[in-house]
Amino acid sequence: MVRAPSGTARRTLAKRLLTGLAAAVLVSAGTAPISTAAPAADSAAVPKHAVTGYWQNFNNGATVQKLKDVNDAYDIIAVSFADATGEPGAVTFHLDPAVGYGSVDDFKADIKAKQAAGKSVVVSVGGEKGSVSVNDDASAKNFADSVNKLMDEYGFNGVDIDLENGLNSTYMTQALKAVHAAHGDVVVTMAPQTIDMQSPANEYFKTALGIKDFLTVVNMQYYNSGSMNGCDGKVYAQGSVDFLTSLACIQLEGGLDPSQVGIGVPASSRAAGSGYVAPDVVNAALDCLTQGTGCGSFKPSKTYPGLRGAMTWSTNWDAANGNAFASQVGGHVHGLP
Repeated sequence: MVRAPSGTARRTLAKRLLTGLAAAVLVSAGTAPISTAAPAADSAAVPKHAVTGYWQNFNNGATVQKLKDVNDAYDIIAVSFADATGEPGAVTFHLDPAVGYGSVDDFKADIKAKQAAGKSVVVSVGGEKGSVSVNDDASAKNFADSVNKLMDEYGFNGVDIDLENGLNSTYMTQALKAVHAAHGDVVVTMAPQTIDMQSPANEYFKTALGIKDFLTVVNMQYYNSGSMNGCDGKVYAQGSVDFLTSLACIQLEGGLDPSQVGIGVPASSRAAGSGYVAPDVVNAALDCLTQGTGCGSFKPSKTYPGLRGAMTWSTNWDAANGNAFASQVGGHVHGLP
């Protein structure tokens, strides 16, 4: 996720070429085996079809909001972002005065109010400028302990992993399992970049599979990407329905339950450097994946009616855009089969 469009991280050409190496392990939409694994357990607070939105704890030109101002269409609100500390792996959270809260207690009260309305509020770790590294036993423990502390202090329902500079699947899985062990019915979301989910052999993908028994949803960022391989091995350009559906197919046929897959897009053209698509394109992709209608040139070999839903960066940019995502995509998600 980006704090400002001008700071958007770009994938280099060399990094995009690595996707060619991943293509060998990608499954074809027409020949992929159907998973017989049982669906993953859901958090009680998250509906079958859910809309996720990132709430900005800073002012970057989007509409400044308090949590209570976030549109009711959002089922999961990811508070962005937790900050790294001087201790490896550990994170903390500092409420930015720019968002207008008179006190931390007022912020905590808004969290409780959203939860009382049936929403989940999680703390997001990472972002474009995030520098949290969990790469050994000590940092994994520090990460889990600090996230658990934030959950206890603020009442967060869980954690969102939005690390955009790589992660270690062994130790991040270890850390997230410790968070789950401490809090039980925890909401865990992830927002990897497209390069991170091209193959189940990638570290982000392995982390998702490693916590499949309690993972809530992976809302991959289908933007700031450039072209990528779809699950049929063909290359698709961002900003199209085919890009959304063919890349989602990799996750759906690579081991994740449909309930753990969501489509992440910018709320407006100002919210990201590239990859914005209009709400009707997102809705077409959702229909293609869940019902087999609205597809472009790529059509998956099966449908996934249990698909979790969609995500946007951010609720603030959505508000600046007249809440078009919340009203159009939000309503569509909640009406999925």
